[in-house]
Amino acid sequence: MTQQEIVKAVQWQDLKKLSVKEMLIENNISLPWLFISLGLAWMEYYVFALLFSAVFFLTALRQVHNGFHHSLGTHKWLTWFSLVSNSVLMLGSIHAVKFNHLRHHKYCLQEEDQEGKSAHMSWYGAILYGPVHIFRVHQITWQKGNRKYRRNMLLELFLIALFISTVFYFDISFLKYHIVIMFIGEMLSAFFAVWTVHHDTHEHPELARTQRSAWKNKITFSMFYHLEHHLFPAVPTIKLPELARRIDAACPEIEKKETF
Repeated sequence: MTQQEIVKAVQWQDLKKLSVKEMLIENNISLPWLFISLGLAWMEYYVFALLFSAVFFLTALRQVHNGFHHSLGTHKWLTWFSLVSNSVLMLGSIHAVKFNHLRHHKYCLQEEDQEGKSAHMSWYGAILYGPVHIFRVHQITWQKGNRKYRRNMLLELFLIALFISTVFYFDISFLKYHIVIMFIGEMLSAFFAVWTVHHDTHEHPELARTQRSAWKNKITFSMFYHLEHHLFPAVPTIKLPELARRIDAACPEIEKKETF
C-alpha cells in the first residue's frame, strides 16, 4: 500500500485532540526525570543519576518532537518556550533540530535530508558521525532557514553558552555532571534518534521502523512508533499506541520492521 492509501484507510483525525490530562503529561513528562537526576547528582550519586539523565533526554526529545509538529496541545508561544528551555537543558538548538526534522519529513532519506544521513551508515558509523551530525544540523539551519529560525537558533545558542559559563564559573558540580551527560546524549543522537528507526528502509523511506513489544514501548516512552509517526506526524506520541492498533487492523499487510 502507498502512504496515501494507508492514510485513507485509517481513521486518525480524532487522535490529534488531547485531553487536559494528556496535555499535561506531554508538556511535563521530562520534568520528574530531570529533578531526580539532578537531585542524585547533587548528592554525588552520579552512577545512579545516569539512568534518570538518560530517561530525561529521551522524554525531553519526545516533548520537543511533539512541539515540532504542534502536537503539545498548547498555544504556540508555550510551544516556543518548551523548545527554547529544552535547548538549554539538552545543550543544542532545538529550533535548529526542528528545521532539519521538518525537512526530514519532506525529503525523507533523500540528498536534501540532513537528519537522515546516518540512516545510510553502519551502526558504528552512525555513532562516529554524531559530532558531524550536530554541527551540520546547526549549519544547515543557518544556511537555509529563514530569519525566524536563525534568530531562534542564535538565542538558544547564546542561552546555552550563558548556562555553561555560569555553571563552570561558579563551579556547580552537579550541573557540570548534567552538561557532560547531555553533551554525550547529543553526540549519540544520530544513532539513537535516526539510525535505529530508519536503517535499511531506503526502498520505502515513508515506512520507517516501529516497535510492537509492549514492554519495550513502555521503557522507551513510545518513541519507537516511528512508522506510525511518519505516516501521521500530527498525532501526539501519547496517541501512537492506539494509532498502531488502528493501522494493524486496517492495513495488516504492511511490512513492519522493528527497531530493536
